[in-house]
Formats: sequence, C-alpha cells, structure tokens
Amino acid sequence: MSRQHFRSKIICGSLPVMMFFLLASAGFSEEKKKIEGPIVITSQRLTTDNKTGRAVFEESVVAQTTDMTLYADRMVVLYDEQGGDVTRIDAEGNVKVVKGEKVITSREASYFADTENVVFYGDPRAVEGENVVSGSTMTYLMAEDRFIVENSKVFLKNTKKE
Repeated sequence: MSRQHFRSKIICGSLPVMMFFLLASAGFSEEKKKIEGPIVITSQRLTTDNKTGRAVFEESVVAQTTDMTLYADRMVVLYDEQGGDVTRIDAEGNVKVVKGEKVITSREASYFADTENVVFYGDPRAVEGENVVSGSTMTYLMAEDRFIVENSKVFLKNTKKE
C-alpha cells in the first residue's frame, strides 16, 4: 500500500512560525537572521479547521527550510483566524531540530508567539559536536537570544589543540 504525503507550503513573510524553526540556528548563540524561501511541512495526514484556526500535522512530520529540519510525530499550529498569523506551535513525540552539526531533541516543544519563547520539555538535549547540554526544560528567549536550562547538566569537550 503506498503512503500518500500531504504537503503544505508556508511562504516566507513575517510569520512567527519561521522563528520556531530558527531555534537551532540560535541554539548556541549565533547571529540572528531571517529564513529565506518557503518552509515545507510534510506529513502523512493534515487536518485543518479555519473556523478554529488550527492545523494538525500527524505521522512522520518533517518541516524543512533551506538550512534546517524539524522532525516530530505530531505538530499542531494555532493561527489567528483573521490575519493567519501563527500564535502557537506544539510539536509532540520524538521532536528533533537539526541545523548543521547542531541537534536539539526532546519529547515535546512549544513556540509561543506572544512572548517569543520556545520551550523544549521531556528530556531536552542540545548537542553540537561533542558538547552536550541537557536538563528537565530548555527555554529559548528569542528576543534576548538566550537559553534557560532547568536542572542543567553540561558536557564540554575542549577541542583546542595546543
């Protein structure tokens, strides 16, 4: 039986959803930048309800930009009914954000447009090369380009050769 993939393109503009996918690029304090081009989200199933402003992507969700990929079992996007602006995104189940060598994993992650924060919870872990940061909750304060990690555990490998 062949699987049918639903594809939804969210075209770039000032949509806050782009900031959610920008997380990995800012994960270890890189300069901020806007994403160029579309964000393509694929999943086995997409259910939308324009009356409630809700889109649900289920089963093998993959959201890609030109330089970043987010994986999850399920993603719920809440948006304003009038303007279509994204107000909240919840990614659930095997969440993984990949940008280059940087990888952030957790069981769940939520983006809140009103506060411009992304919260990773459920054993979040950020890895860059051999450096690892983990904790019970990781919160990325986008406006301040800053992470807060609760119950943190950090493993840093000195890569400087003498």
